[in-house]
Amino acid sequence: MDIQDIKNRFGIIGGSPLLNRAIDIARQVAPTDMSVLITGESGSGKEVFSHIIHQLSARKHGAFIAVNCGAIPEGTIDSELFGHEKGSFTGAHEARKGYFEVANGGTIFLDEVAELPLGTQARLLRILESGEYLRVGSSKVQKTDVRIIAATNVDVYNRVKSGKFREDLYYRLNTVPLRIPALHERKEDIYLLFRKFSADFSDKYRSPGIQLDPSAIQMLSNYSWPGNVRQLKNIAEQICVLEKERNVTAQALLNYIPNESATNLPALTGQQSKEDFTERDILYKVLFDMKKDMMELKKLVAEIIQSGGNTSHIVADNPHFINQLYQEAELSSGMEPTLTIKKPIPNAPVEYNYAHDAEEIEESLSLIDKESDLIKKALKKHKGKRKFAAQELGISERTLYRKIKELNLN
Repeated sequence: MDIQDIKNRFGIIGGSPLLNRAIDIARQVAPTDMSVLITGESGSGKEVFSHIIHQLSARKHGAFIAVNCGAIPEGTIDSELFGHEKGSFTGAHEARKGYFEVANGGTIFLDEVAELPLGTQARLLRILESGEYLRVGSSKVQKTDVRIIAATNVDVYNRVKSGKFREDLYYRLNTVPLRIPALHERKEDIYLLFRKFSADFSDKYRSPGIQLDPSAIQMLSNYSWPGNVRQLKNIAEQICVLEKERNVTAQALLNYIPNESATNLPALTGQQSKEDFTERDILYKVLFDMKKDMMELKKLVAEIIQSGGNTSHIVADNPHFINQLYQEAELSSGMEPTLTIKKPIPNAPVEYNYAHDAEEIEESLSLIDKESDLIKKALKKHKGKRKFAAQELGISERTLYRKIKELNLN
């Protein structure tokens, strides 16, 4: 069975190379009894791949049991997995078979395996090594022949290093690693999936089909999809049920896709709305500018030291930065910039044009001063036009007006 046949059989949509690679690994490992550790973000389709491995294996006629390890309380998970004897704990009114006993000859899919308690991990390791286990409250060794497919959306090796997951169990489960790509890693598949989901839901609810205009398709492709395929499917269903206009625009799509303009990154990005910029964003920008200036200064000092104090060629090689430093110093003192350094031609002396003697000025490290300087520069650059100054600063005109009042820059 080739990759396309597997896609058709299991309803997998997409042609991403990463997706095809994952399917190919599942196809190759399926006929064996090797343990497989499936990794991938939540909602990326890890359980679908566990079904692929089971259905293409010699165990396909045996039981397939999917267990969400993170949804079972720690006090009962051993009983659920391995069974218990009558009277082994309060409420155990009769003996009960566990999943490993029921699935004998088949496959068990352990989702969120990284959430297993350490004691349960030790029991699971014994099954992987010898196929033996004990029911809770019993001393009689039980045997089982079960293939284990595990899945997780966290970095298991980091949990190993922090002592929350057994290293020996990790290597036994990770015999064959299988990584499922996140939806944002296969952007070419997003619109294909949306069309499939919207068509299915239109048939289900007997509603007209959904069409996306080019701007909506672009927005769909550029969204990060933290919930992956599951989130995309939910949004397609919402649009099919709630949207009155069946030709969906980007503006209409914003009602269903969460706003990503508020970023967690401490920087200004082109995708942010100008209204969403805050004072914190401005301060971050100031800090990054200060860091950049400090790196340039360190570089100049190192060159001066290496040259034995001869600064002529250093000034000549860095005219832009020298002018910038001098202009900023004079601007902070209220004077017009008067120093101009031109990069000389080879073997020609460096020319300096001083209107007055430069004084050594200690640069203020106050964030408020830096913020005030940025606003002054922007206003001066755009000749007092606040609209263009706000655009230069990456903030809204309303925010700029408020900052001018707070800093008494009128």
